[in-house]
Amino acid sequence: MKVQTNVAVVIPAFNEKATLRRVVQGVLDHASLVIVVDDGSTDGTADVVADLPVILLRNERNDGKAASLWRGAHEALRRHADAVCTIDGDAQHDPNDMPRLLAAHRDSPESIVIGSRLHSVAAIPRARYRANQIANFWIGWAAGYRIADSQCGFRVYPAWLFQSARVRHDRSASFVFESEIIIEAARLGVRATCVPITVTYANPSRASHFRPVVDIARIVRMVALRLLARGLYLPGLLRSLEIGGTDPGRSVSDPPVRHREVS
Repeated sequence: MKVQTNVAVVIPAFNEKATLRRVVQGVLDHASLVIVVDDGSTDGTADVVADLPVILLRNERNDGKAASLWRGAHEALRRHADAVCTIDGDAQHDPNDMPRLLAAHRDSPESIVIGSRLHSVAAIPRARYRANQIANFWIGWAAGYRIADSQCGFRVYPAWLFQSARVRHDRSASFVFESEIIIEAARLGVRATCVPITVTYANPSRASHFRPVVDIARIVRMVALRLLARGLYLPGLLRSLEIGGTDPGRSVSDPPVRHREVS
């Protein structure tokens, strides 16, 4: 059964020929508006989905994940989507978890919904798990609330956020973008809520595009600059350390908050 047609799915892909078609076919079981952004692949990635009913965008060069997400989201806006679901093309995430994320989006349409993988400790490489925990601490501090998984790329965003958020999306921001948009969204009054999903690291021969040392260092630098701009934001640190669960979703008694800015 198709989900509501005003949800667009954006799939960034760089050299994902081996897995992209399977991911797209799975996504098409749950959504009708699917946008694939081939980020300057050299392995024929775009060719494996050329016959599928998707919108295929191609970057002439490898511009990075941030630029691909930004381009795909703005194509979704151009097509009047009011929510943007993002999923990576490497088959790490199961498209069959989409209904769970979309149900959470329907319950809280003004929140970012993030798939949370960190409950599956045994399924995640140890170095990546530790890197994610470090990132969660820093991003939770800057955003001002506890976040279960700040790094997962399987998400649903309110589409308008891509018009209002002031975040870098050039190549140097490639893996920083998904962290920074959480912090920027909090500035705009938008929180993230996390939903448990499955995760698979089943292709050890495929090198991860995420570099734990370099990319985490870039994320920490971005967070540090934002914290310094707010005088270290100690109230945010205290709130992010509060005990009481790692699902930071807004409670049903909280009024929705929505701050739009004209960019």
